[in-house]
Amino acid sequence: MHDYIKERTIKIGKHIVETKKTVRVIAKEFGVSKSTVHKDLTERLPNINPELANEVKNVLDYHKQIRHLRGGEATRLKYQKDAESEHNEQAVQN
Repeated sequence: MHDYIKERTIKIGKHIVETKKTVRVIAKEFGVSKSTVHKDLTERLPNINPELANEVKNVLDYHKQIRHLRGGEATRLKYQKDAESEHNEQAVQN
């Protein structure tokens, strides 16, 4: 494994433990795909730093437990935003 991959894997692992951000957000921040982040955290990190990998696993497990809540919140916010836009358009017309 290349050194830059090991370094990225450790940086991503530390970042997710410190910030508790999702894989999607971290992928954007590091400029890599969600698949790369997931592979780094679940396949590469246990071989590089098993202790950090265990901490990361706890964060990922937590995100997996609450993902249905985040999805529902996103849908609620979308409809709320759509309703506000519609209200503002009607106010401009009147």
